[in-house]
Amino acid sequence: MAETDLDRTHTAMEAGGGAARLGFYHALADAQLFLLLLAEPEGDDIAPQTYEVDGVAHALAFDTEERLAEFTGAAAPYAALPGRVLAGMLAGAGVGLGLNLGVAPSSILLPPEALTWLNDTLGQGGGAEAGARPDALTAPGNVPQAVLAALDAKLARAGGLASHACLAGSRYAGGETGHLLIFIGAALGAETALTRAVSEALTFSGIEAGTLDVGFAEVGSALAQRIERVGLRFDLPAPEAPQTLAAPGSDPSKPPKLR
Repeated sequence: MAETDLDRTHTAMEAGGGAARLGFYHALADAQLFLLLLAEPEGDDIAPQTYEVDGVAHALAFDTEERLAEFTGAAAPYAALPGRVLAGMLAGAGVGLGLNLGVAPSSILLPPEALTWLNDTLGQGGGAEAGARPDALTAPGNVPQAVLAALDAKLARAGGLASHACLAGSRYAGGETGHLLIFIGAALGAETALTRAVSEALTFSGIEAGTLDVGFAEVGSALAQRIERVGLRFDLPAPEAPQTLAAPGSDPSKPPKLR
């Protein structure tokens, strides 16, 4: 079976380092997980199958349907939902998470406090802020490689939300300087999701990155042309073809409720 992002980041975390740990939890938040259920959902309510460790219940989830099937050995009810949504649901219920148990290199038991930390971290956001338009734009300088890598990875998962983005140094009236990331050709209503993506990239980069201003420009506009001349470009993937997911919980805007 092909290696997944969770496999890679888990292996890095096992090798040690705070940044690697952040990378694993970042991948967990972004992953589509398949939560094993006791029975088919009843309306919006779901009942996860749990595994008790030291008196604490742990729900069971897998990052591919094939791994879930390998674990169960037979057809089983499940809900498909983003890791960030599952973390919030389980943290609120005081339940841990058994991830890929026995079927993958990323097999791990996460206690409730780990999910609470992840949920709180996602809610706090990072240093991405909507900033004023700068007086001058320059090539970006002194941006930590970890931040650039985190932005690149995060924006690679934002297919269809914008055409591309450019990162540049910025100078404002009064002499204040910083960095500005402009999304060009953003889809209607995507501004909040894109700003949150940048915020999370900064949070999980493992670097005290300070503040990164975020802005938006239309394709071909004067601002877009200015930053494209000097900035570091990040191309976002083309949008995927729409798919119909029958599994409960597949719509992250309407997460199921635990029962």
